[in-house]
Amino acid sequence: MSTTRFLTGITTTGTPHLGNFVGSIRPSVAASLRPGVQSFYFLADYHALIKCEDPARIQRSTLEIAASWLAAGLDPEKVTFYRQSDIPETTELTWLLTCVTGKGLLNRAHAYKAAQDKNAAAGREQDDGVTAGLFMYPVLMGADILIFNAHKVPVGRDQIQHIEMARDMAASFNHLYGEHFTLPEAAVDEHVATLPGLDGRKMSKSYDNTIPLFSSREQLRKLIGGILTDSRAPGEPKEVEGSALFQIYQAFATPEETEALRKLYAEGIAWGDAKQMLFERIDRDVAPMRERYEDLIAHPEKIEQTLLAGAERARQIATPFVRSLRSAVGLRSLSQGAATPKAAKAAKAALPSFKQYRESDGRFYFKLVAADGRLLLQSTGFAAPKEAGQAIASLQQQGEGALAALAGQLAPVDGVLQQEVASALQQLAEAANV
Repeated sequence: MSTTRFLTGITTTGTPHLGNFVGSIRPSVAASLRPGVQSFYFLADYHALIKCEDPARIQRSTLEIAASWLAAGLDPEKVTFYRQSDIPETTELTWLLTCVTGKGLLNRAHAYKAAQDKNAAAGREQDDGVTAGLFMYPVLMGADILIFNAHKVPVGRDQIQHIEMARDMAASFNHLYGEHFTLPEAAVDEHVATLPGLDGRKMSKSYDNTIPLFSSREQLRKLIGGILTDSRAPGEPKEVEGSALFQIYQAFATPEETEALRKLYAEGIAWGDAKQMLFERIDRDVAPMRERYEDLIAHPEKIEQTLLAGAERARQIATPFVRSLRSAVGLRSLSQGAATPKAAKAAKAALPSFKQYRESDGRFYFKLVAADGRLLLQSTGFAAPKEAGQAIASLQQQGEGALAALAGQLAPVDGVLQQEVASALQQLAEAANV
């Protein structure tokens, strides 16, 4: 079974709240446990610099968010969990992508256009207060995704544009320098809940209407008590539609529990009793995680060690990959001699090569051909050219190590030929790093 790479980041500018837990943390932890999935989770502290100029807030948020993920069950032994700023290859890749990304593409970014619209409404100059960081934000996000050739990026609908822009950057680079990047796809889960906040609007730091995920029991009870409700008295039937209290309860409860509360609404439950039910239901899930969270917050060195170990694991992928990208764009050792177009063409002709094609059955195939034209490796059929391209990319990046993972998608290879295949893949890797 082939492996699908998922990547998720969270900006380190605030304290995680119940909406973050339901919409991102809980489903991401569950996804990381699925077979055939390789998960990357990172703390986007470089992105935070665009939104926040308070160093202490960024550091504290990094600690709180990391502790929240770990307390919620993220296993750093099963996923790659790291801090964005610990991967210097990401910023190098950002520059490489900058050089193939059109300014017109960045002009259309939602965040940049929103800033311009806000200025226009206030009668200010169009780019007043707009930093280069805000304008280049999509390129850094593209680098976050492409550095690990992520296949899927879980996002809300408002973030789909960033994934589409990353695809454009990858396609532009591939067109100029060869097939290096997988084109990522947005993974939008329509079933993930969006929680209302204390005032009924979407729970958001921007609205200051959040319930922090790891509030104390007393603070949690107090905040839930402040959820906006209507004036219907005890005994009067109440509507679940539009009820923030009911929607939050539903995000934590089982279907049976939800139906029981729906019935109590119809029977006229008192708002105070409904809020007590919500408090008890949330605290049942949060209390065990709270204990773990408080221990982690009290021992930040444990989190630091976890993040550094994750960064080391991440760089085992990122460092050789960016080295190959440097070579692809011409940032190579001068000791190798100047490669004239004629010499480069001859060298390329002397190497094994991948050939991708479509057969009459409508499916897409590839083969690895030796320099003398002999067939070394043949794939089975893929439904889409992108899938064939992803398999080729895995072989190019991982070499012999990818053969086992792709076994179900490759024609059987005998022992002697397998050695030649491994040698051919090694040749290609060495050529890419020259």
